[in-house]
Amino acid sequence: MSVESETHLQLLRMLEANPSVSQRELSEHLGISLGKTNYCLKALVNRGLIKAKNFSNSNNKRAYLYLLTPAGIEAKARITARFLQRKVREYEMLKKEIEQLQHEVKAAEDAASMEHQATASRGELP
Repeated sequence: MSVESETHLQLLRMLEANPSVSQRELSEHLGISLGKTNYCLKALVNRGLIKAKNFSNSNNKRAYLYLLTPAGIEAKARITARFLQRKVREYEMLKKEIEQLQHEVKAAEDAASMEHQATASRGELP
């Protein structure tokens, strides 16, 4: 999954949870520039995944309501499934690496303990 897909997934998730969120809030939450946020939102609109509507009763005429379209809901589900598959694979690899490191630490501790016992039985002080 590309960084752009992850950004789009995060945007879709945030917009689904809070359609009236501002671009600035999205930008701050995602840790990306306001310009990139605007670019990504336009891409989602152009792909038909979201609709951007002005608040008709808002004093701030630049305020938008971002609504996921049926295609946006479907795309979010598809991207989420791919994201989850990737994270599960990463988790399994990390779990194996942790087990390997735990075995290495145990082996090193056992070796150090045996060395300490051998040194003590010979009457040598460390």
